[in-house]
Amino acid sequence: MAKGRITKVAGPLVVADGMRDANMYDVVRVGEERLIGEIIEMHEDRASVQVYEETSGLGTGTEVVSTGAPLSVELGPGLITTIYDGIQRPLENIRAMIGNNLQRGIEVPSLDREKKWHFVPCVAAGDTVVPGDIVGTVQETDVVNHKIMVPPNFKGGTVKSIAEGDYTVEEIVATLTTADGAEENVGLMQKWPVRVGRPYKNKINPDMPLITGQRVVDAMFPIAKGGVAAIPGPFGSGKTVTQHQLAKWAEAEIVVYIGCGERGNEMTDVLNEFPELVDPHTGKSLMERTVLIANTSDMPVAAREASVYTGITIAEYFRDMGYSVALMADSTSRWAEALREMSGRLEEMPGEEGYPAYLGSRIAQFYERAGRVICLGADGREGALSAIGAVSPPGGDISEPVSQATLRIVKVYWGLDAALAYERHFPAINWLTSYSLYADQLGNWFNTNVADDWMALRGRMMTILTEEASLNEIVQMVGMDALSDPDRLKMEAARSIREDFLHQDAFDDVDTYSSSKKMHYMMTMVLAYYDKALDALQKGADIKDLIDIPVRETIGRFKYIEEGAIDENFNKIMETLDNEIGAALTKEEEY
Repeated sequence: MAKGRITKVAGPLVVADGMRDANMYDVVRVGEERLIGEIIEMHEDRASVQVYEETSGLGTGTEVVSTGAPLSVELGPGLITTIYDGIQRPLENIRAMIGNNLQRGIEVPSLDREKKWHFVPCVAAGDTVVPGDIVGTVQETDVVNHKIMVPPNFKGGTVKSIAEGDYTVEEIVATLTTADGAEENVGLMQKWPVRVGRPYKNKINPDMPLITGQRVVDAMFPIAKGGVAAIPGPFGSGKTVTQHQLAKWAEAEIVVYIGCGERGNEMTDVLNEFPELVDPHTGKSLMERTVLIANTSDMPVAAREASVYTGITIAEYFRDMGYSVALMADSTSRWAEALREMSGRLEEMPGEEGYPAYLGSRIAQFYERAGRVICLGADGREGALSAIGAVSPPGGDISEPVSQATLRIVKVYWGLDAALAYERHFPAINWLTSYSLYADQLGNWFNTNVADDWMALRGRMMTILTEEASLNEIVQMVGMDALSDPDRLKMEAARSIREDFLHQDAFDDVDTYSSSKKMHYMMTMVLAYYDKALDALQKGADIKDLIDIPVRETIGRFKYIEEGAIDENFNKIMETLDNEIGAALTKEEEY
């Protein structure tokens, strides 16, 4: 065990001599209070340590002791519903022990050591298992069946003993005999270093969408299961609310939400909202399938870097069970700021805007851990980890390094627009600048599983919105009256797409979530109005009559109709549309 003495303290960075026997990324304990830190640089026997707690009061000569192990997380029953800080300390347990203020150096196990979990084996003595195989299950919450796996770093072998019963996370539930006669003990808990991605057999093509219930996402810029997406946007444009919506409604069995350097009141909203929200897929509290990592802006800056790795390692663990996991990181810009601060204190050569030269590779390493995979184990189960990161560029300028480094990695860009937010158009995702590189490969799924004209409708809506942007330039110069009647109708159709389809109220009980079937009905109605009105216009109908037909208001309010009534209402609206377009045409013929 390496022991050294502090020679320099610079904020969260501590430099210690005498650490020759320590390794890079070893966890260390600093001073009498045993502050937790991690070695991030070594020069001969001198180690640079980033301390994950407040370093005030530390001085030269203070002892630094290496634990000889990398920063790791505890993985096992008890993760779900728990709120952790950036280095996986359970905040609720700490609050119960010492009150509201987090004290320095406090050591609390990440998983409850006293609680007993009922373990049900799914293999028997004499069976052969390999790394990643499921040996049994624990019902962690009403909706999450926690699968106990042979750790990836085990050799596997023949099950020597296994028994159903109630166990703590530290107790042994199964003993394996390896091919060379050694024994391996499997418990409910395993540990894994956060900077090392958990292994899998192979990645598979992300050709299934992660349905989110958000129309602008699913219909226009979809994300695949196992995909990666970024939500850049200026202050006040709705990044956090958009991520909350995705966390609440995405068709993922497990949600890992990382509040990385965000304001405390935003994390408070999450902590207050999630337990009260009813999960539409299970009817239970959303918290029963959620892990929260709260690392707010007033917490030590170095812990921000650890928080994203802690979160994605927990997400990989549930992915390995065969679950679809959605990871929300809010925001990766705060993580990058922590990298910049530590890099400056290490006196490294700065890159663009002071960020370290390795910024791009660190961001890539994070997002590359997402994916749809065949998990380890003989059963060939499939798991998916989708990563969605918010980016907070200063002043909304996405030309800054963090945004650019992120956009080079991710395949979905939901660009939030301050102008749309100020117009109260939410989600404020700009349809002219956003994109999804998954759209074409997911098109077959939508055409097969929702409606065979899904991609055709989407393409037409995107075309109308793009043409509206060009027509707007003419309108701003010479006014609406300068447009031809077909162009005025196109502007009205675009307005319907924007206001009736893309605009979605996160706080309305019905509109907060739309099924794919409902989205298809809405796209069909908006484009049916445009096609029928254009046909009537060419036959001589008056443009004003076509714009003012009452059914347009009914189409606009379709999003507030509950899912159980959409079939009946859709048929009525389509019938009414035919009648009112016909009436407008008849009126003109009578004149």
